[in-house]
Amino acid sequence: MNGRTLLSLVLLGGVFVMEGFDIAAMALAVPRLTDMGLDPAGFGWVFTALLVGLGAGGALLAPLGDRFGRRMLIVGGCVITGAATLATSTAGSITEFLVWRFVTGLALGACLPNVSALSAELAPDRLRATIMAVVSAGIPLGIAIAGLTAPEIIDLGGWQGLFVAPGAMAVALAVALWLILSGERPPAEDVKPGEKRAKLPQLVLFSAPWLFPFMVFATMLALNALNLYLLNSWLPTVLPQAGMTLDDAARVSGVVQLAGLAIGIGASLLLDRWHKAWTLVLLFGAMAVCFAGVFVTAPDPVMWTVLLCVGVGGASAGGMVLPGLCAYLFPARLLSSAVGMGVLVARLGAFAGPPLGGWMLANEIPAQTFLGVAALPALACVVVALLVPAALKRREAVEAKAEAEKAFG
Repeated sequence: MNGRTLLSLVLLGGVFVMEGFDIAAMALAVPRLTDMGLDPAGFGWVFTALLVGLGAGGALLAPLGDRFGRRMLIVGGCVITGAATLATSTAGSITEFLVWRFVTGLALGACLPNVSALSAELAPDRLRATIMAVVSAGIPLGIAIAGLTAPEIIDLGGWQGLFVAPGAMAVALAVALWLILSGERPPAEDVKPGEKRAKLPQLVLFSAPWLFPFMVFATMLALNALNLYLLNSWLPTVLPQAGMTLDDAARVSGVVQLAGLAIGIGASLLLDRWHKAWTLVLLFGAMAVCFAGVFVTAPDPVMWTVLLCVGVGGASAGGMVLPGLCAYLFPARLLSSAVGMGVLVARLGAFAGPPLGGWMLANEIPAQTFLGVAALPALACVVVALLVPAALKRREAVEAKAEAEKAFG
């Protein structure tokens, strides 16, 4: 890789860092908004508004990057994300928070699948999943930075500072990415002879031979997203119920993301170099065991932090690893569409996470049970991961057929 490519990947990773900080900002702000007369249990739909926006942007806007080039979608998404996140710092009611979080999600949904797809296109073939994971590792890194620095940021700028920081970062990234990224369209050389580029490439995913691989990918993404947004939305609110202070809960929320960063990079290396299905089985299986461990033990800050490093960190790692799997399941011309539509389908699971957490919080469900519930989606991911080898064979069959047609034709 040359210097420009490396700088491009660093900046693309910065977009994910910004998103991670932005996701954490709302969760960290909620328990500190009681002075405004806002009930934390009422924010379930605010968290969901971000997810609705992510899904709509991923399905309706992100696939435009496959036709018109990635730079426009990435830079435009960063500009709008920055403006909407800065506007969130001015919100004074749950309705205002909900509106600005939806707009933020819409912009991120348009941007992030193209960031993932472009990182795959810039990466060497033998390290595609690893580089995609390293770039998307910005999400847990951003969440970790937010959690670890939240007490100091709030001391300096109140809860509003939690939104000013990622908003300013998004605008700065937009400028840098406009200057460094190429405006070229994605490569089209893998379109088979006689096959036209679809006007709506995302619809190709719902027909043979891509439907089965897409459903395997999207189902795991949805189940993991349920855990990811349930835990990242409510962890800073739930842990104080187990005896932690607000500042300690914020820092634990950051520490588990650093663990997720390490788990995600390690799992992505295994995905590139080892058995893809067993890598995912190990990842999600370890998560299920750790959440079950929290469920059966009394609150203990040290033990729970260790267990949550694997459980919550594993959910963040899953968000890093699964886009890397997508690069093996689909050709380059479908990557933005696959990730974008995967984001949309994943929202069906993710939508349930924040309201489920809000319901458990409103009904005073113990922290052990709240966190133990996350073992169930992780176990379901283990089952779906066993279907990955069959999904990979679909692309192999398409490529083998194309090679045969070339040879004879």
